[in-house]
Amino acid sequence: MINRRLLYLNTHRLTAYRWQAGVLTPEASFEMHQEEHQRFASYLRAHHNSHFLLLANVSEEGYQLETIPFLRSADRQTLITRKIGQHFLGTPLALATSLGYEKDKRKNEKLLLCALTNPAHFAPWLKCIEAADAPLAGIYSIAQLGSTLLQKLRRPIKRCLLLTQQDHSIRETYLVNGQTQFSRMAPLADSSMAGIASSFAAEAGKLQQYLIGQRLIGRSDALPVYVLAHPQAITTVRNACHDTGNLLFEILDSHQQARQINLKTMPDDSRSELLFLHLLATSPPKQQFASEDHRHDYRISQIRAGLIALGSIALLAATLFASKELLQTHTLNQESQKLVALGTEMDFRYREISATFPQIGIDNDTLRRITSRYGELQAQQQLPHTAYRLVASALEQSPAIILDALDWRIGEATKASGSNGPLKNDEVITLKGQLRLDSNATTRQTLAVLDEFLRLLAVDRNHQVEITRQPFEIDSSQALRGGDKDDSAGKPRPFTVQITRRLAP
Repeated sequence: MINRRLLYLNTHRLTAYRWQAGVLTPEASFEMHQEEHQRFASYLRAHHNSHFLLLANVSEEGYQLETIPFLRSADRQTLITRKIGQHFLGTPLALATSLGYEKDKRKNEKLLLCALTNPAHFAPWLKCIEAADAPLAGIYSIAQLGSTLLQKLRRPIKRCLLLTQQDHSIRETYLVNGQTQFSRMAPLADSSMAGIASSFAAEAGKLQQYLIGQRLIGRSDALPVYVLAHPQAITTVRNACHDTGNLLFEILDSHQQARQINLKTMPDDSRSELLFLHLLATSPPKQQFASEDHRHDYRISQIRAGLIALGSIALLAATLFASKELLQTHTLNQESQKLVALGTEMDFRYREISATFPQIGIDNDTLRRITSRYGELQAQQQLPHTAYRLVASALEQSPAIILDALDWRIGEATKASGSNGPLKNDEVITLKGQLRLDSNATTRQTLAVLDEFLRLLAVDRNHQVEITRQPFEIDSSQALRGGDKDDSAGKPRPFTVQITRRLAP
C-alpha cells in the first residue's frame, strides 16, 4: 500500500507528517528560506514512493459568488476559466464549485469561485516537489475541510459558522448546506486560554456583521456557531462565548471529536490542524487547487500503481492456476501409484490361484488361443431346424411331391450349371424326391407342379433354389407341347433340388 504523507503549510513554515492507521507522526519542519527548501527537496527524494497532500492555512484566500448561463462541456469550462481570470488574475491555484441551478431565471448556474491568491508563497515548495518528481495528490485549504468535519461530528450545517484555532490565528468559516462560502483568518494577539476565548466571541460577532453587510444572512436569522477547543479550555471558552442576539454557540471538545473521527493522536492544545490533517488523509475533498501540471507525477504514480495491481492480480491468478494443476498432478500420481500397487497385488493373487490349477501341459498363450477359437466355433454353430420347417411347409402344400432323401450341411454345395456356388459358411439343403401324378397328366402339368414347389421353397431373398436333376430328359432340339402325352405316364419322376441359404455373419 502506498504511504500517505501530509504537508501542512502556514504563513511561516511547512511541516511534514506521516499518517498511518489514524496516527499522525511529525517527520520534519522547514522554514521559509533557501537552505530549508533544499532540505525539503532531499526529504521528498527520500520518500519518493509516497503520495503527498498539501494542506494550506494562509490568509490569502478569495471567495466569489457568480452566476453563469446554462452551458455544457468545453463552453462551460471556458467561461469558468474566464471568470476566474477576472476575479483572481495571476494565480493558477483556483477552483470552481457548482451551487446548483436557478429555477426561475433560465436555469442559470450558480458558482462559488475559490482561489489561493498568493501563488508566490507556494512557488518554492511546488518547485521542490516538481524537481524531486514527488507525487502531489493535491493542494487543499482548511476551509474546504470545515464541512467534512461537521458532517463527521453529525452537526447540522444548513447555515452556520465554524471557529477553529490554527497556529497563531483563528479560522472563521461560513458554511451553507455543507459548502464553504466564505472563510478568513484573524490574527491571535493573546495566546492564553482567556485571550483565545475572548477572540472566539469577538470574531463571531464581527463575522456576523460582515455577512449581514454582504447580505448573505438577514439581521434576524439565527446563526449557530461551532467552536472547537481543547478540553482544558472548554470552561473558559464557554464563559466567554455567550448566546447574544442571533448567535448560538456550541463548544466542541477537540479530544472527544478526535476520537469520534478515529484520530489517535490527540491535540496538545486548542489548535485543530491535526484533526484537519486526519480528515484530509481519510476523506479528502473532491476538488483541490493544484493544476494538472502540478499533479503530473501523481498521475504517473497512479498509472504505475494500476499496472502493478494488474500484474499482481495476473500473478495471483497464475499462481492459483499452477497450484490447482500441481494439486491435480499430485492427486493423479497418488491414484496412479494406487493402481500400480493394486495391479501388482492382483497379479500376485492370480499367480497364487493359478498355481493351484491342475497342469495341462500347455502354456497360457496356447490355452487362450484354443478357448478363443472354441468361442468362435460356438458362435458359428447352426442347427437344421429352420431348414426342416421350410421343407415341411412346402411339402404340406405340394401333395404330389414325395420326398425320398434330405441332406443338410454347412459348406460347399454341388455346383449347378450357370449358377454361382455358395459361400463357405452357407447352409446347403439337398432334396431328392419324386413327382407322382395321375396317368392323364401332361409334361407341362408335371413341370408346373415342380415350379410351384420351388416357389414355396424360395420364400426368402436369401434363399437360392436350383434344380440339379430334372424330372424329364429334355433336349433343346425337341419341342415341348401341352397336349403331348408321355408313354410312361403315371410313373414317378425323380428330381433333385438344392437350396442354399445365406446365413447372417
